[in-house]
Formats: sequence, structure tokens, C-alpha cells
Amino acid sequence: MTTRWTRKDLLGLRELSADEINFILETADAFKQVGTREIKKVPALRGKTLVNFFVEPSTRTRTSFELAAFRLSADVINISATTSSLTKGETLKDTARNLEALHADILVLRHSSAGAPQFLASRLKASVVNAGDGAHEHPTQALLDLYTIRERRGKIAELRVAIIGDILFSRVARSNIFGLLKLGARVTLVGPSTLVPREFEKLGVEVSHKIDDVLLQADVVNLLRIQHERQRKEYFPGIGEYIRLFGLTKERA
Repeated sequence: MTTRWTRKDLLGLRELSADEINFILETADAFKQVGTREIKKVPALRGKTLVNFFVEPSTRTRTSFELAAFRLSADVINISATTSSLTKGETLKDTARNLEALHADILVLRHSSAGAPQFLASRLKASVVNAGDGAHEHPTQALLDLYTIRERRGKIAELRVAIIGDILFSRVARSNIFGLLKLGARVTLVGPSTLVPREFEKLGVEVSHKIDDVLLQADVVNLLRIQHERQRKEYFPGIGEYIRLFGLTKERA
């Protein structure tokens, strides 16, 4: 690896170069074997304090950050919206600054508002990691997807990747699109026209509303759930109709 990580924050894949993404993936390779040891711990973050500040609910992402931080020997504090002073009217900025005043080194933020991590990163000396902001980006989930694809297929460049489902409201889809394109994959988005509008073609991807045609050509399929919590109206007739037209059934698989 010739690239070094020089950024204070990890806010999204759109702003990263292919070299920076590959640096993260190669670093993950080096750390992966830690999880197979009898003693699953290294001192990389010893003496550092990481705060998981999850204003939006999470199970897998928060637990993953907590476990990773423990394995890197960091001290970990978990805060949710309901257990913070946000419930008393304190602003996000003031809450974060109070955490920084307590010498937190890394703030992992999940928030329902797009741009919240960028907002804090520009105002804090502590490093900010985006754990998902609204429908904007979810960079660490996309990095995990990229890592898995590379591990299973041996490469990412030139692979035909189909992302199927609710693209319009998915932050995971956006981060995957940015990362896959930077690493040379060919990306096709699939779903109903209401959830996969043609505007996405401006990002450099193909758009299709016919799942069967795309599956015939795909090397990798990334299947996304419907983001019901972000939708304010119905975007398809019903779940049965959606499964019939866009579900990855046994017959299609």
C-alpha cells in the first residue's frame, strides 16, 4: 500500500478516491485475522475514546462499531437520542461539543438528517465517522459490501453489479454506487420507476425496471429492503406486487 490515510473524518464514499477506498479495504485485510485469534484484541486505539452517538436507532451498525472499537482497545461510550440532552432541547452541535470537552477522540454519528456528520465534522476537532445520515450516505456499510465482493470475486473492476430495491431512499445504495464506480464496476439499478427514477443515470449507472433481464447479466446482486420509515406515501401497489415484479425469488436466483 502506497496511499496513507490523511483525512480527519470518514463522511462518505463520494469524496474518497479509489486509492483511499483500496487503502481501507487493504487495512481491513490486515485486521481481519484478529477476529480469529483466541485473544481478539490489538492496541491500535489504546488510550482513545470513541463515542457511538446514535440519534437514529440501530442494532447491527452500532454493535459493529462497538465491537470493532473494543477489539482495537478503545474506550467506548454509547449514547442514544433518548438518553441524551437532545430530549431536553439541546442542539446536536452543543451535545457534540460537550462530548468533545470530555476529550472524546472519535464521534460515530447516525442521524436522520442528511448532512449531520458533515455539519459536526466542520465544527469539531474530534474525528467524525458517518454511520448513516438520512438518505444521504452510509459509507461503512458500503465499504463492507465492497470488501465482501472483492473477497468473494477476487476483484471489483469490470464486474456487473445489480443493486435491486428502494434506491430512492437508500443511503446504502448511494454509498455503494459511489464506491463501485470508483473501483471500476458496472452498476445497474433495478426497481419500480417510483423508487429508481431515471435521474440516477446522471451518476454514471444504468437504470432498469426489468429484474429478469438484469439478473441474466449480473455478476453480483445487492438486494436492498424497502425504506418504509422514510417514505411519506405509497410508491408501489402492495408488497405482493413488489415481490412478484422485483423480488429475488428462488426461481429467479
